[in-house]
Amino acid sequence: MDRLSDSAILKKIERQPKSTAGFKQLVRELGLHGAARQELSDRLQSMVSSGQLIQVDSDRYTIPKAAAGKNVLVGKLSMHRDGYGFVTPDATSLDERLKAQLAGDIFIPPPAVGSAMHGDRVLVELGTIRPDGRAEGRIVRPVVRAHSTVVGIFHYGNRGNYVRPIDQKISQEIVIPPGMENPQAPSSAGVSTAVPKASRPRQDDATLFKKQKSVDRVLGQEAARRTEWDDLENAVVDVEITDWPSATQNPRGRVVEILGYEDDFGVDVEIIIRKFHLPHRFPPEVLDEAQRIEPIIQAPVAQRRRDFRDLPIVTIDGETARDFDDAVTVRQIDGGNYELQVHIADVAHYVTPDSLLDQEARLRGTSVYFPDRAVPMLPLELSTDICSLRPQVERLVLSCVMKIDHRGEILSYELSEGIIRSAERMTYTDVNAVLEGDTGTRKRYANLVGTFEMMRDLALVLNRKRERRGSIDFDLPEPVIEFDEFGLMKSITRSERNIAHRLIEEFMLSANECVAGYLESKRVASLYRVHEKPDAKRVYDFEVIAAAFGYSLGVGALPIQKVQFKSERRASYGTDKRPREIEIPKEVHITPRMYQKLTEKIAGKPEERILSYLMLRSLKQARYSEENLGHFALAAPTYTHFTSPIRRYPDLIVHRILKEVLRDATQDHGARSPSAAKEAVAEGPSPWSKRRDHAAHRASLEPLSGPISLEELHDIAEESSRSERRADEAERDLMEWKKVKFMQDRVGEDFDGLIISVTKFGFFVELTDLFIEGLVPLDSLTDDRYTYHENTREIIGQRNRKTYRLGQEIRVLVDRIDPVEKKIQFALLEEKPQRPSKRKRR
Repeated sequence: MDRLSDSAILKKIERQPKSTAGFKQLVRELGLHGAARQELSDRLQSMVSSGQLIQVDSDRYTIPKAAAGKNVLVGKLSMHRDGYGFVTPDATSLDERLKAQLAGDIFIPPPAVGSAMHGDRVLVELGTIRPDGRAEGRIVRPVVRAHSTVVGIFHYGNRGNYVRPIDQKISQEIVIPPGMENPQAPSSAGVSTAVPKASRPRQDDATLFKKQKSVDRVLGQEAARRTEWDDLENAVVDVEITDWPSATQNPRGRVVEILGYEDDFGVDVEIIIRKFHLPHRFPPEVLDEAQRIEPIIQAPVAQRRRDFRDLPIVTIDGETARDFDDAVTVRQIDGGNYELQVHIADVAHYVTPDSLLDQEARLRGTSVYFPDRAVPMLPLELSTDICSLRPQVERLVLSCVMKIDHRGEILSYELSEGIIRSAERMTYTDVNAVLEGDTGTRKRYANLVGTFEMMRDLALVLNRKRERRGSIDFDLPEPVIEFDEFGLMKSITRSERNIAHRLIEEFMLSANECVAGYLESKRVASLYRVHEKPDAKRVYDFEVIAAAFGYSLGVGALPIQKVQFKSERRASYGTDKRPREIEIPKEVHITPRMYQKLTEKIAGKPEERILSYLMLRSLKQARYSEENLGHFALAAPTYTHFTSPIRRYPDLIVHRILKEVLRDATQDHGARSPSAAKEAVAEGPSPWSKRRDHAAHRASLEPLSGPISLEELHDIAEESSRSERRADEAERDLMEWKKVKFMQDRVGEDFDGLIISVTKFGFFVELTDLFIEGLVPLDSLTDDRYTYHENTREIIGQRNRKTYRLGQEIRVLVDRIDPVEKKIQFALLEEKPQRPSKRKRR
């Protein structure tokens, strides 16, 4: 009902004295009864979680901006292992006055943290705001607790048992009272969550539980788990917080799960899953719903769809993949043009809005992939069976059929619901072998060789088109962990990216752009994958470093703006003291073509690795948004994610929207391609440079419509972006842990390396071809007194003038490994001969 919308509640509270209202007051003034009271309570908590409201006591709520007038705001707390923290303010908490004064996060000294813990959303009272914009504050109280569980190492102590958290940002030990050492549920310690089971099986249905145990699992090899524990010393446990910390008391909790010892096989993944709070157990009711889905496609359903079953359509994935959500084929058509078909699993046919499966998928947001297993977004019945485009099995799809000319321009496209029967499950390795001329592989897939060759030709055409419009292609190698037959790590190698990877990438990019352009042309509210222009400050920082190597993005002289803080002006008023000015880069004209040209210049050069890495660091992070802001790196004015609905929730949402539009407008199939407007010609401007005019034109059109409201799409975009970042952090954290384990037996060995970062306390070195990073501390350089020069980002000896700089090749020895912090320390062994520096005199 309208009176319970977020905007109605906010308006009601805003009209109250001090913009504050109580729950009972809102119930009375909104005239609510019965179930509507509970709905209001749930909505208020949701608005507190999203930052729209602040809960000032048990049943009173206020608008953040009203509190901000008293220098009180809401933000997310990020703790440091030494006990202090920083709060990142919510944008909605800042009024114009604070926006002008603050220049970053708010520092929270250890005594001012109070009962808050890392990740909590907190209410902060600001103290001193310095002239440079730095601020210090005190946490009034947590608004929303981030997590109720903590994973750590169990210890017995003279004053009681405790758990030391593995996440060093949680500095307080968790006290475990007597009797709380063992999980209450007998099964929770005995069943590995590498094979996640249902939280609680129905006691009258043992058969169902056995079935759940077999399918509700993390994909990959499970860790063996002990079932009985007499001694928990040094065991890894998951603890539920029962009493939150205070200024005088540590948090208290109870053990809910025993994972094993830290060095046991597979326990590292279990730790990461719990450290990042990845949902990894499907509730029984979700599994029930998945198991009730009918796998057989009924004849009426198939008859309503376009039939692609007789075409040579194939999936191309990695050797270990089990969730095949895309299939492709290419053929030559009239006039030398190509027809590219991209077929994507129709997950939306099975996962319907607001179903239990849908709610669980939205909670997870994405599948998470680790080196030897995965945490899927959907139960295995769907992700590896009913929705997966397995070979020689009929599957429902959403299809994008594109007509493409010899320059890669999409002349037209057709979007439809379809049905396919994949001809073959191909791997990147086999497709590459076919295209490289391997006799045995070509003989095995003789009936598909012509199709693969046509795919390669089209992929090269599409790639050249993207190059013409200025799309950036960072071909940075990534580490891949290889395991032996016992599942133990044996090496870290460079990932292979061959022509098969590239052709699938080009085909998916084309389909994503077609779907995004189609929905936008229909003025339908949808989700977009956006990548905004980089900040001027990051471009400036990169230009300074690139200049040391003799390169530039070509942005020219960066305009500098001198600013004064209001507090500085007030402090100097009536005195002879001049307010201090701070220089910051102004808005800079930057295009993706500038990045593209520089990547071409450094290709194959010794400095390619470090400059490509720094260029990537200078760019913003891509995210999901209900507003189309274009995609900078792809030089695409309109882009979305459509091609992976099995493993990404935003793709599933785009499928739902597209299916609804197709049902309402079947006559619009074959809509005109965005590329037909000749936006991407070799000598013409980048389509990115046209984006602002394009956006202004869109804004002048009629309002957006569609099956999902903009407000709901905004929430989905925010949640999905957070889930994606959480998954990336978890994958990265585990990879770093695996690297440290790999190097434990190599202490004392020496390796070639590259300096990738220089700081005031030393320089970081990446080992060549191993992608393993470690620190050479400044105090370990004993042949001279070395100092860090911030303006040139170099470490220079005072007497011998020996210099260590970015991109320098050196030889290092693995000196020691910190098992607690999971960090590697190197010692400088010898220097490799250096090429003359290209540094330009300033």
